[in-house]
Amino acid sequence: MHRNSAATVSGPVLVIGSGLLGASVGLGLSVQGVETWVSDISPTTEAVAADIGAGRSLARLVEQVGPESARADIDPQLVVVATPPDVAAQTVAQALEDYPQAAVVDIASVKEPVLLALRETGADLSRYIGTHPMSGREKSGPVAARGELFMSRPWVICEHDDVAPETVRLARGLATDLGANVATMDVQEHDATVALISHVPQVMSSLLASRLRETPLESLSLAGQGLRDTTRIAASDPGLWVQILSANARPVVETLYGVREDLNRLIATLERPTADGARLDIAELMTEGNDGVARIPGKHGGAPKAFSALTVLVDDTPGQIARLLVEVGEIGVNVEDMRMEHSQGQPVGMVEISVVPTARDGLVHELTERGWKIAE
Repeated sequence: MHRNSAATVSGPVLVIGSGLLGASVGLGLSVQGVETWVSDISPTTEAVAADIGAGRSLARLVEQVGPESARADIDPQLVVVATPPDVAAQTVAQALEDYPQAAVVDIASVKEPVLLALRETGADLSRYIGTHPMSGREKSGPVAARGELFMSRPWVICEHDDVAPETVRLARGLATDLGANVATMDVQEHDATVALISHVPQVMSSLLASRLRETPLESLSLAGQGLRDTTRIAASDPGLWVQILSANARPVVETLYGVREDLNRLIATLERPTADGARLDIAELMTEGNDGVARIPGKHGGAPKAFSALTVLVDDTPGQIARLLVEVGEIGVNVEDMRMEHSQGQPVGMVEISVVPTARDGLVHELTERGWKIAE
């Protein structure tokens, strides 16, 4: 592969931690021709990451020439620490010592605890900066890695008082080389933000899903898309979330205090649902939720747009959804969003398509003319 001339990180790059994110970083850089090395505490994980093309195996080089020669041979421009949060600071400190000419970034999901721990070690923080790519998948490990995982996703850079401009430049370059959109926050703002937009949603999803453990299967067979949407992330790795929630406990708790107040308010209202003002209070709670959802940016950023949805019934046979999308494109309508739901007990699926309001009626007419069934 030829190196992208517009890229900022020239390499070599050493990625420590070869799971989903680390291997994805390696794949994204390797495909651009950056000399990339991967390392992991698990020899198997490191070997798989190397085999899929995320970089060359550091362990294999160490076997050939020894650890000191291996460090000298690699001489990385940048070290990316992609380890779990509970060992991120320790790994960064070791990397700063092992590679005294390299800038070191970590991509852990919490930032202030890592920075505070590094300050206590006396490490050279001019060569360190914390970052956080807001990307992921429900699957884990290097086999789930994708070089395009970070494309058009936010990547937060957390500058601090001791960091050198060159370290910041390389951190920003790494993010932009991988196609991400750079955002800048300090560590406290970052941790408070991810508590609200990522960590508490995980907690709420897991709490709701835990209510399903003893639910009869015949009851769960009635579940619609609402339950699936709100419990999807409850399938996440418990071990990772123990580390994340423990490391970011205070910001998460501060948000949960507010959730508890709202929950207690709703419980008190529903205990007397016919009392004066009860229905108004329920409506206000729902409206407050509407207001919050309306503030989430749309797919192009900025203020969200209101779209109109239509549901198309699709036979449960190969190629039907692809044919539907092709025909929507032929009609000349852009799909702004889409989700799918299977009809329980029936060989048919339901595809909900969101389009700009002015295009909806025409699309319904054209699809009906082409033989599609629309659920109004």
